[in-house]
Amino acid sequence: MTQELTSPSPAPQAAGPDRGRGWWRDAVIYQVYVRSFSDSDGDGIGDLRGVRERLPHLKDLGVDAVWLTPFYASPQADGGYDVADYRAVDPLFGTLADADDLIRTAHALGLRVIVDIVPNHTSDRHPWFTDPELARQRYVFRPGKGTRGELPPNDWESVFGGPAWTRTDRGDWYLHLFAPEQPDLDWERPEVHEEFAAILRFWLDLGVDGFRIDVAHGMVKAPGLPDIGHGAQARLIGSQVLPFFDQDGVHAIHRTWRRLLDGHRQAGGREVIGVAEAWAPSAERLALYVRPDELHQAFNFQFLSAPWDADALRGVIDSSLAATVAVGAPTTWVLSNHDVVRHTTRLGGLARARAATLLMLALPGSAYLYQGEELGLPEVTDLPAEVRQDPAFFRGNGQGGDGASAADGSGDGGQDGFRDGCRVPLPWSGALPPYGFGPGGSWLPQPADWGRLSVAAQTGDPSSTLELYRGALELRRRLPGLGDGEMAWQPAPEGVLAVRRPGMLCTVNTRPGDVEIPLPGELLLASAPVAAGGTSAVLPGDSCVWWAI
Repeated sequence: MTQELTSPSPAPQAAGPDRGRGWWRDAVIYQVYVRSFSDSDGDGIGDLRGVRERLPHLKDLGVDAVWLTPFYASPQADGGYDVADYRAVDPLFGTLADADDLIRTAHALGLRVIVDIVPNHTSDRHPWFTDPELARQRYVFRPGKGTRGELPPNDWESVFGGPAWTRTDRGDWYLHLFAPEQPDLDWERPEVHEEFAAILRFWLDLGVDGFRIDVAHGMVKAPGLPDIGHGAQARLIGSQVLPFFDQDGVHAIHRTWRRLLDGHRQAGGREVIGVAEAWAPSAERLALYVRPDELHQAFNFQFLSAPWDADALRGVIDSSLAATVAVGAPTTWVLSNHDVVRHTTRLGGLARARAATLLMLALPGSAYLYQGEELGLPEVTDLPAEVRQDPAFFRGNGQGGDGASAADGSGDGGQDGFRDGCRVPLPWSGALPPYGFGPGGSWLPQPADWGRLSVAAQTGDPSSTLELYRGALELRRRLPGLGDGEMAWQPAPEGVLAVRRPGMLCTVNTRPGDVEIPLPGELLLASAPVAAGGTSAVLPGDSCVWWAI
């Protein structure tokens, strides 16, 4: 597709104290799952114009950047992560002009824009794959095993359940680590490298400020594609070495992309970033993605997966900081996204979710928020099968990616077939569905009691989760000790964490009951009411408090 748009809008300047070390080192970045954020045309599906119209909400919330999930031309077999044309906007979401308008509006509001790039696989409708000869030059094809090639080339399983191979009418097999409609590209082919470099330049020329790299750990496979030897392989992702993920060869790709991003900065004066969605078996392996000559950030899924336990949280925080400090990179923190159970449900309730968020925002580095968490939205665990659209649900016969039932909405990494539950469209206003999501309905049904959780219902209520997020983000911008920088643990009772940052102390009570502590200083913000007076303070169970010291 030929770029016909005008020159990009200038990126916003960093707000708050200028640390001079890169805006991304302590940015708060808000993830927008486009189809569920806001619908402008009444078809029940969110779109780019809807996102643009709601950007003032993100400005008022106090975030620094917005990350958009894929809006490219796609058959939507996996919510847009099956891309047919990386340079076109799917009509479901708008036009290229809508994307341009969104980027310009965001920049005018002081927000940066990060877009998804999906390099591990394309759609099976991509022009490369629909051409049988070209497909075998761009994707991973292998002959089958067995006397007639009737068996898959190896025992690899799809993340979504079932075999990772599909046989073609020619008798050979192609690899798809996700859905069959998402064939894996062959990154040993130079044409693949050239195409994705051109795609990155296309969107940089349009004015985006960075890329979130989907499955950044997946493009390179182990030589010979060796068997794993057992099933339930999706449950091993992020905990064990696998021959299809986190191979050393992916780092050469990321180093090439870092040179491209740095070259764009030098030519255009804009600091643009690359963010790895990478599952690695250790914090040390994850840190390899953010070495000085590779990407700027990598998602910290170890923190997301940590239980609500003081010792476990401290261990994950320590290992995460140690690994990234060793390579000079900031740590990122995230509690929810479009692939996992919302942390309000996963951690066991809103009180813990609010406390976990305040802890996350007090830690050194950058933080990611997922749309709706600022409203305290829970996971929707009772969606009927007939409305679900997650391919993992159907690949697992309605029981999850590996066939293991998880009716409570919990599960390993969110790849349990219940990802639709965290993708239900947002409530903006009103007492009845679709709660201001758009002039029509919504592509997934919204719970009947979500009116009380809407943006309009929570705005101005000092006890609401929305106002807690707004207050925390305002303080994070205003207090020079928050964001990137030093932290130290302070002595605390069992089950309590005390994190010292310059000029402030964050206390977290992970126990269900009250805990009395010496009064640390002036109360700044709390996730629950705190009794403080004289020389002591009482931390409610499952709470977090920020103190000025």
